[in-house]
Amino acid sequence: MIYTGYELLWIYLIYSFIGWCGEVAVAAVTRHKFINRGFVNGPLCPIYGAGAVAFAVFLPELEHHIFFLFLGGLILASFIEYMTGRLMEKIFHKKWWDYSNERFHIEGYVCLKTSVIWGLCAVVSIKFLNPLLYSLISLIPELAGMIIVWAAAVLLGIDTAGSSIAILGLKKNKRISQITAELHKTSKLLENALTLRIQNRMLKAFPEIEPAAAEEKEKVKPERFAEGCSFYKLVSLFFIGAFLGDIVETIFCLATSGELMSRSSVVYGPFSIVWGLACGLLTAILYKYRDKSDRYIFIFGTVLGGAYEYICSVFTELVFGTVFWDYSDFAFNLGGRINLLYCFFWGIAAVIWMKAVYPVLSGWIEKLPMRAGKILCNLMIVFMIINILMSGLALGRYSERQTGKIQQTAVGQFFDEHFPDERMERIYPNAKVTK
Repeated sequence: MIYTGYELLWIYLIYSFIGWCGEVAVAAVTRHKFINRGFVNGPLCPIYGAGAVAFAVFLPELEHHIFFLFLGGLILASFIEYMTGRLMEKIFHKKWWDYSNERFHIEGYVCLKTSVIWGLCAVVSIKFLNPLLYSLISLIPELAGMIIVWAAAVLLGIDTAGSSIAILGLKKNKRISQITAELHKTSKLLENALTLRIQNRMLKAFPEIEPAAAEEKEKVKPERFAEGCSFYKLVSLFFIGAFLGDIVETIFCLATSGELMSRSSVVYGPFSIVWGLACGLLTAILYKYRDKSDRYIFIFGTVLGGAYEYICSVFTELVFGTVFWDYSDFAFNLGGRINLLYCFFWGIAAVIWMKAVYPVLSGWIEKLPMRAGKILCNLMIVFMIINILMSGLALGRYSERQTGKIQQTAVGQFFDEHFPDERMERIYPNAKVTK
């Protein structure tokens, strides 16, 4: 079942309320008093709404595959919970929940017990609750429903903004202290840099100065570009992964089918967005576990890669109305979107990436000059945003031409001239337009 935006908004609000009720009930049982467990002041827990919407968008096709529905819900919700936890801690400098005392947890953001509960919730929502909610929502007059749901959404937005401002206000004094400390560090760095400059000039001007004096000068560790698992490191890995992924897929198709075909996701350049995002996400998630055993990374990569590929397949079909790959002819496939063999490939790729490729690429990236590296990354980000936008519009127009739903506009005419069917089919040889 494909839900409209109006229905998804209702699902988001309803499940946010159900989640809040559940949190309050658990708190009442364990602490014997009422506690508003939500981030906002109102009776809503937005993370439950986000999980429910993700289930409604990506999992309906698995309705008759209970195990995969459970597994998909477990992985999808765990990813949302993990990313939400990290993001909120980054913004508010506070950990809103911590599963560190639970067994099989990942940095305290997710744990096996809650993930299993999420998987069960996915099964219940897709099999039972969502059809019931769909029937109830359809009973509400459309105009009244629109007014109610948008009013609630606006109030939630205001509540969220107010809660965020209040929490940041609590951190104000601490933040001022942090800023003062950072300014002191910057001042010290400038002082050391100036001292080093003068000392170097004095050594050149007066070579007779004893070497011991030069050795005593304070050493300042130079700042490296994209050090650690930083934003620019992930951006760089995205572009490298997108390029290498396209090349590897092209070679693989040539070796297996004897046909040289484009594997690019965009209209400009050999870039596979699926592989680029996979490299960035995999690195961000597994960075702290890069020293784990090959078996650990293989299992993690197999499961995560399969879930990621499935979500990408659903997303591209919903957004662009086009299926870019179809594994229906493979054994052990799931709706033609993923298959067991390629899931194993994801696991092998994860091991090779984290153990062999990433350390080398990371070293090369960090050797870039700071200024040049930032300029290059920012230019590539702008280029890829434009590239993705143009690709999306070109695919949309291509789908219109294939389905006969053509609207004559200046923009449409531009894409008809510059991206005709022949060019689009050359770039996306396996694309199938869905109706």
